[in-house]
Amino acid sequence: MSKVTVGMTMSVDGFVTDRQGSLAPLYSDFAAMLASQPMQESIRDTGAVVMGRHAFDMADDPDSYADDYEYQVPIFVLTHQPPAKHPRETDKVRITFVREGIKQAIQWAKLAAGEKDVTIIGGASTLRQCIQLGLADELHVDLMPILLGGGLRMFDELELDFLQLERISVVALPEGRTCMKFRFIK
Repeated sequence: MSKVTVGMTMSVDGFVTDRQGSLAPLYSDFAAMLASQPMQESIRDTGAVVMGRHAFDMADDPDSYADDYEYQVPIFVLTHQPPAKHPRETDKVRITFVREGIKQAIQWAKLAAGEKDVTIIGGASTLRQCIQLGLADELHVDLMPILLGGGLRMFDELELDFLQLERISVVALPEGRTCMKFRFIK
């Protein structure tokens, strides 16, 4: 049965963007991260991706998802308004814009993923919604050895009294990134 994983890269002080909204300081090791064992496992195990519209719009060219995106699987994008021009698709990458909310997006993604996992990609708001509603099975946090001192925090505005996690793994990559996986105890 598929599981839903949420995750992001953050600074040691808990920020997922800098004060200007940039992700760049957190991905100085992007090529090495893509080639890493944790990322290759995620790509292999993922059958569908859910992302917020802001994360989707970060691509310079939305058509690039069809060939250049590391996850060559169906993509479900949460949005209030789909783009005027639908991005290019392939037999592997189909893009669905979901107006009905995160629960519907995950339901459709699970159907598309089959036995594989559903991976929630970036967007602090999308991740918080997923955690808040109890839809996530695992949390993957990549910690970069930097202090940003400001920006967007991953867990701000998360309205929970208490949520316990069980550590699954910790992998330290040579470039400084530490990949941590946790299971939500439900």
